[in-house]
Formats: sequence, structure tokens, C-alpha cells
Amino acid sequence: MPRLWQELGLALLMLLGGGIVACVFAAMPVQALVGATVALAVIVLLLARFWGDPQRSLGPANQVTLVRAVLVCMLVGALFAPAWGAQWAWLLAAISMLALVLDGVDGWVARRWRCASAYGARFDMELDALLILVLCAHLLQMGKAGSWVLAIGLMRYGFVAAMLRWPWLGAPLPDSDRRKLVCVVQVASLLLCLLPLVDASLATALLLPALALLAWSFAVDVHWLHRAVRGGTADNRRREG
Repeated sequence: MPRLWQELGLALLMLLGGGIVACVFAAMPVQALVGATVALAVIVLLLARFWGDPQRSLGPANQVTLVRAVLVCMLVGALFAPAWGAQWAWLLAAISMLALVLDGVDGWVARRWRCASAYGARFDMELDALLILVLCAHLLQMGKAGSWVLAIGLMRYGFVAAMLRWPWLGAPLPDSDRRKLVCVVQVASLLLCLLPLVDASLATALLLPALALLAWSFAVDVHWLHRAVRGGTADNRRREG
């Protein structure tokens, strides 16, 4: 069997194993396991589609990110069993915390083993976006925040959709510690709000500033891209002149 499919298959087995344990010891409904499995299957197919050579390993950094994808898909599955998710909110928070920790680990591994790649960066970024959206959906289901909380999770997808109208938004952005910090703040805020001791009023107090911070970060990136495209247009005109 090709190396890639061995690694992807192992991820599916990890999910099924963890899901079965949750079904047996935490009474997780079967539909949650099915939802998680379908979500990971979609991710696996996308990874295989864009990786290219199935004989080539994903590498250590992407393997860590793949483990994080298993955790995120477990959270996706819990959306299909909202009553169970509310009852086991502390478990969802623990899974989210582990996913957040691994978000730092995969970057460290990429630097340590010099295996950073555009593929890995995109995989990591899209998984971050999915995690944030899923956590927002959980808080909405639990009644800890109104539908406005989905703006936190949908902002990244709105930005991608806007590229269809304004292609210059798809230009590469410089690496930014500010962008990474804002992402961590979003996940940490959402994670805290999952905890049973955090009620709706406290969740709102935590999430509204997080939403404002995220909007500001996107505005900074859009402004930078707009200036870059205007500068490029001006340079082209000078060369043509």
C-alpha cells in the first residue's frame, strides 16, 4: 500500500478507535461517530487529491497536523449530538485544548526537521479555520452566544469568497506573528466559553472583543493587499510610460 494511504488510513483508525471508546465509556451517540468519520474522510480525500505522489510520506509536520485533523473531526461529529455535546462540554474543551497545543507543535516540528512547505501551511491554515467555525457552532448550539458568533468562524470563508470578486485579495501575504496571535486568541476564547462554568453573559463578554480583534486583523491584511496592488499598478504604468 502506498505510504500516503497508510498514513491517512491510520488517521481514520485513530478516529474510529477514539470514537468507539467515547461511545462505550461516555455514551456518545452513534451519529456523532458517523459525522466525525465522514468529516475526516472528506479531509483525507482532499489531502490525497492535492498531495500528488501517493508513494511519498506526508512528513513529520503534516503528520502532526493530521492528528489535529482527527481531533477537529471529533468536534465536528459532536455537532450531530447537541445534547451529548452540552453534557460533555468539558471533554469538548479538552479536545479543543489538545488541538490548540498541536497547532504549535506542528510548526515547531516543521522548523526542527526543515520540512515546512506551502502545502503544510495551507493544510494548517484551513484546519484552523475549520476548528474555529466548529467551536462557534457548538457555542450557538449550547445557547451561549447568538448567531453573531458564527461571524468569527465564517470570516475566513467570507474572505476567500471575496477573492472571486476581487482577485487581488488572493495575493500572498507576508508571514505575520500578529495573524498567528489573533488565531490563538480566537481558539482560546472559544475554548474557554465551552467550559460549563462560563455562562452566556460571560461568553458574550469574551467573544465580542475576540470578534472585533479578528475583524481588525482582516482589515489590516486587506489594507496591505490593496496598497500592494495599487503600488504594483503604479509601477507598471511607470514602466509602460
